[in-house]
Amino acid sequence: MALFVLYEHAAGYGLFSVKEFEEIGMLLPQVEASILDLARFNAIIKLVGFHPFKTAVAALNNVNAISEGLLPDDLSSFLDTSLPKSAKKKPVTLGVGDAKLGAAIAEALNVQCSHIGAVPEILRGIRHHFGSMVKGFTDKSAAVAQLGLGHSYSRCKVKFNVHRSDNMIIQSIALLDQLDKDVNTFSMRIREWYSYHFPELSKIVPDNYLFAKVAFFVKDRKTLTDESLPGLEEILMDSEKAEAVVSAARMSMGMDISMVDLINIEMFAKRVIKLSDYRQQLSGYLQSKMNCVAPNLQALIGDQVGARLISKAGSLTNLAKFPASTVQILGAEKALFRALKTKSNTPKYGLLFNSSFIGRANAKNKGRISRFLANKCTIACRIDCFTETPSNVFGEALKGQVEERLRFYEQGEVPRKNLDVMKEAMSELGQQVSGDGGKKKNKRKLEDTNGNGTEMNGTAGGNSAKKRKKSKLNDTNGDDANGSIMLDTSSNQMDVSNGEGKKKKKKNKNRESVAEV
Repeated sequence: MALFVLYEHAAGYGLFSVKEFEEIGMLLPQVEASILDLARFNAIIKLVGFHPFKTAVAALNNVNAISEGLLPDDLSSFLDTSLPKSAKKKPVTLGVGDAKLGAAIAEALNVQCSHIGAVPEILRGIRHHFGSMVKGFTDKSAAVAQLGLGHSYSRCKVKFNVHRSDNMIIQSIALLDQLDKDVNTFSMRIREWYSYHFPELSKIVPDNYLFAKVAFFVKDRKTLTDESLPGLEEILMDSEKAEAVVSAARMSMGMDISMVDLINIEMFAKRVIKLSDYRQQLSGYLQSKMNCVAPNLQALIGDQVGARLISKAGSLTNLAKFPASTVQILGAEKALFRALKTKSNTPKYGLLFNSSFIGRANAKNKGRISRFLANKCTIACRIDCFTETPSNVFGEALKGQVEERLRFYEQGEVPRKNLDVMKEAMSELGQQVSGDGGKKKNKRKLEDTNGNGTEMNGTAGGNSAKKRKKSKLNDTNGDDANGSIMLDTSSNQMDVSNGEGKKKKKKNKNRESVAEV
């Protein structure tokens, strides 16, 4: 039997022939010992052919195909030309490192493949001495090729999640749950710690966040006076509670506390307040990320429930691939397998139990509304995952359907059909898109009018004024200068007329004087 070994490297494919395969199989311990010795290893292994990758894209495509158990075209043509044809006397066996790749090669090229026995040890030796066995190839160039291909392969695997930013949602909801536990634990600790000094405060202020703020403000209860009422009212937002705190401080049965203990309590209360404030900021950040990544799922079941579903599924893409039955019991895997093992009733809901719809439904309708809600969640997350323009129109429509189904269970009102609801949502989305397009057109018109309108109006007004001037000037047979001449001639005409009037008056006076004579 002739044995050939295929080695996949980041720089290309290498095909090696193995001498005396049957003896090597019998002496496997000696082979393991001689792997680190290049001279002894070259006596067994010989390079038959090397097919380098032309570009980094080609290397990435080949690696992706091999990782999925497929036979790339480059590898198929290389093996077809490099492997000798098997004869009856000496059949050919190809050693590979992956069983799936071996099955694909055997199916496509009709070559017997093996991945057991001495093949793993031979591949280990080839990997160790590969830089010395290929001409023009060094360990440094091999490391550079491996590093570049590793980066591109990893980037290709996580590219979709980074683009959709659903990983940020997964980390945010995990940190939010951890903060809830920590803030609750720290709040109970500060209650126990400060209650030795001021035990009456726990009953007056039951809220943990307000208790920490009041403890940080009061510090030593003996220093609390009526002048502290405005500060307490600002914290508690209640004048009666503020007065109750002041009166209880005067008649408290708590023990005295030293300054060192008070400083430590004050520092701890400050940390609890900062953690609570950061928890609110993180909740706002989660809401904004859900609005960007999964707006329809957010509109349907809220920020935290939708984020927990994405976190449990691993990504928004995985959640979109799940059927409605899986989404319904997502988060209740232990109860499901326990029910299957004991042959009892399977759970009706998992993480969806935290939704407000299931809390509003009757006990007999909780399972039905959970199944209906899971169906709408799968539709919403698929729209969010594969749409190019994110919008919450479909989420609001699906939420309306769940509300109608609740009314149907309680009052018997017939809900609308899914087809009608989707048509309305599509028309509303089209109106929004057209409205955005109309706004953009109007903005462009306004920009054109603001930028060029003055020039256009100026030219239009100037042309009309010029036309009027031209008409007037044509009547007077002159230009702008002639216009001023026209005005001057009109004034001269007035002066001439005044002179003629004076002459007439002189003539009349002369006539009167002649008549008197």
